[in-house]
Amino acid sequence: MDSLVNGSIKQRPKWLQPICPIDSRLTPPETGQIPLRTLQFKRGLLHELRKGNATKEQIRLHNLVQQLPRAIIIGVRKGGTRALLEMLNLHPAVVKASQEIHFFDNDQNYARGIDWYRGKMPFSFPHQITIEKSPAYFITEEVPERIFKMNSSIKLLIIVREPITRAVSDYTQVLEGKERKNKTYHKFEKLAIDTNTCEVNTKYKAVRTSIYTKHLERWLKYFPVEQFHIVDGDRLITDPLPELQLVERFLNLPSRISQYNLYFNATRGFYCLRFNIVFNKCLAGSKGRIHPEVDPSVVTKLQKFFHPFNQKFSQITGRTFNWP
Repeated sequence: MDSLVNGSIKQRPKWLQPICPIDSRLTPPETGQIPLRTLQFKRGLLHELRKGNATKEQIRLHNLVQQLPRAIIIGVRKGGTRALLEMLNLHPAVVKASQEIHFFDNDQNYARGIDWYRGKMPFSFPHQITIEKSPAYFITEEVPERIFKMNSSIKLLIIVREPITRAVSDYTQVLEGKERKNKTYHKFEKLAIDTNTCEVNTKYKAVRTSIYTKHLERWLKYFPVEQFHIVDGDRLITDPLPELQLVERFLNLPSRISQYNLYFNATRGFYCLRFNIVFNKCLAGSKGRIHPEVDPSVVTKLQKFFHPFNQKFSQITGRTFNWP
């Protein structure tokens, strides 16, 4: 593990060597830490906590507190961060910050201090785990050190999709915003490929964000790889339960999310969430936008470009993906 020496980070040697498979790094849950039986008798209150609607009377009666997060979904933008956060909120021991707080990546917010940050967290029982997500954390240079100063043992979740799919999804969201304002926007191909060199344009943010290993290397100067868990965002769409069970184990939680909590909505084309017999939830309609068709020659060029970065990312994290 890295250590602080005279205020600077002493890097671990040979951190790029292959590590053990991800399953061997997941510790079995310590069920004694989370009194879930107690929570089952407070289902109504749990429902209100999930919605962030605890009343002052409930806060007083149940000794609810606002806790700093013990886990943060740090990225990746358009990787499925919202879906992951909402699905983890199915677990009775997890509470979520409903909005992206942008504490560590926004200088103005960060200057407000840690008490301001805590005040943005939901109320919870002391034994519950608070989780927030702000995808900009992953790619912002100052964030790893800032989070390290808050909690050097925090658990960090990164959800990724196939890099080209993620980049096109990123482009599509920006395009939709431009169209709402009646503004024109370049085609994806013109942004992703430098017209002067005919090479991949790494200055284009949607491309740069998808070079996962470059960003992860910066985080590994502060945190050991064991404090990261990589979620396969493509698999979370098609078969979410196995991915959620891996996260439960990583967070040292008893297994409580089951197939009962997830049902496929054929109209939406996505899995929706079943919290209990009366409360279901689907993600916002803005999720699952239709992507534009991309020139096959550009796709091929991008695949060749991303391939070595993808290999390095798998080597570091111990996760393999069905990416070309």
